[in-house]
Amino acid sequence: MIVITGAAGFIGSCMTQKLNEIGRTDLVLVDDFTKEQKKRNWINKKYADKIQRDDFFVWAEKNARHIDFVIHLGARTDTTEMDYSVFENLNVSYTQRIWDFCSRHQISLLYASSAATYGNGDNGYVDNESEIPQLEPLNPYGKSKNEIDKWILKQTATPPQWAGFKFFNVFGPNEYHKGRMASVIFHSFNQIKETGRVKLFRSHRPDYKDGEQIRDFVYVKDVVDVLHWFTQNKAANGIYNLGTGKARTFYDLAVSTFRALGEIPVIDFIDIPADIRDKYQYYTEADIQKLRHANYNSPFHSLEDGVKDYVSNYLSNDSIF
Repeated sequence: MIVITGAAGFIGSCMTQKLNEIGRTDLVLVDDFTKEQKKRNWINKKYADKIQRDDFFVWAEKNARHIDFVIHLGARTDTTEMDYSVFENLNVSYTQRIWDFCSRHQISLLYASSAATYGNGDNGYVDNESEIPQLEPLNPYGKSKNEIDKWILKQTATPPQWAGFKFFNVFGPNEYHKGRMASVIFHSFNQIKETGRVKLFRSHRPDYKDGEQIRDFVYVKDVVDVLHWFTQNKAANGIYNLGTGKARTFYDLAVSTFRALGEIPVIDFIDIPADIRDKYQYYTEADIQKLRHANYNSPFHSLEDGVKDYVSNYLSNDSIF
């Protein structure tokens, strides 16, 4: 069996669908299934069992011999939450327990880290594990992900196969429940439908023009393809960047959304909210040489192609992947 934590969430539900599409239904979904707003993400998926998040470890100890892989995607991902204690349970302690369980029972493990660990990018965006202790994330979410990366790299007892993935700016279907934390594409689509216009953050730095802040936008279908590949191939254990390796501007993203809708771009610029202004990343771009050296050779969607698929096949139809 394959265990997927965070299975009712954005990337977790897409991972479940990916596995369903290749015929895997021997899945155990783990999440807080009491949250009705996420029900659409899992209600029609095919799986063997679903377990409440707080009940998982009791279930897992009884069923360890049946588990081949754990794909740990469950996390608190709110980058505007400034109380670090909020992240200690789900992002740090829960992941440590997952690691210990997989190590003791020799079960392979994939887990989600984040590009938020890189902070303002002063040290670059190369997934060099020796530099992880020197990284300085800009917010408690990023700190929690970096703390677990550092902790894992110190462990002598490990799963037989493991990999962590620093997700860059993931977008795509099944993120409707994320509110403020949903992708700019999701918000842009809704703004265009409501007003015919899109609001982007203006720059508060002289070296960037308004809307030309740059991010590595990666389509969720590419993310789950990478994760699936790691369940099928023996790559070196370690922590990998997971982005396209080609950063694009928010302006490009907004224009792509208008074009996917057949609309003429009309873009307004607003101030970055004061509560996140000094924590805002102006540039991220994944160095994916390590992923390529692991022999993952599939191409990634371009920004335009990913946006077109997302808008045309999901947002416009209010559909789930």
